[in-house]
Amino acid sequence: MNTDKLSARLAKVAQYVPKNAKVADIGSDHAYLPCYLAKNKGIAFAIAGEVAAGPFQSAVRNVSAEGLSETISVRLGDGLEVVRPGEVDCITISGMGGALIASILENGKDKLGSVKRLILQPNISAVSIRKWFLDNGWMLTAEEILEEDGKIYEVLVGEKGESPLMPYDSDIEAGLLLGPYLVKEQNAVFKKKWLHEKKNWERIYQQLENAAETTDAMEKKQELIHKMQLVGEVLKVENT
Repeated sequence: MNTDKLSARLAKVAQYVPKNAKVADIGSDHAYLPCYLAKNKGIAFAIAGEVAAGPFQSAVRNVSAEGLSETISVRLGDGLEVVRPGEVDCITISGMGGALIASILENGKDKLGSVKRLILQPNISAVSIRKWFLDNGWMLTAEEILEEDGKIYEVLVGEKGESPLMPYDSDIEAGLLLGPYLVKEQNAVFKKKWLHEKKNWERIYQQLENAAETTDAMEKKQELIHKMQLVGEVLKVENT
């Protein structure tokens, strides 16, 4: 991967960045995404935010080597503290857990006033982001699921000010867990992911069945049964 050829998951993120956007890429690593956007998507400006010193230095070198220091500002800092209010209208966050991405947005809410679009790529727990969107008046406008190098990734796009409930049908719980657009499409990667998750839950359930009956274990079993049913109904498969 380099600034001309992104990984499949980052290419999918890049696809949703509008032309002329002012972008903050949080957790930018080597600044591959901002460099690619500056060269290929005609963005106006980007911030490459990075909390770790090593990747920050690497990002500085890459941006300089590409001759993009006028367009891309590389900044060292945690989450959205690298962004000033009103500075950007699009935020990308990739390659972290969904709960961490949601907490970055929550902690940086004062920076989101001018932001029109969030493009987020959680490695796990996309449900945390969907819940955050709902709770904070963001509407999920698009979702993608893809497999790369044996790992499955989701990309979620949110826009401010529309009706946050609109994508969800009557079964909001299944929509939050699985993704309302992904449920409708049910591509091969989606099916693979959730059949695998369901098998995993069944395995955990069996382990709990064989363990001591504590209140915690009973609650966990109820939760697993519920999730297995949700997934079973969506995928039209029997629960074992």
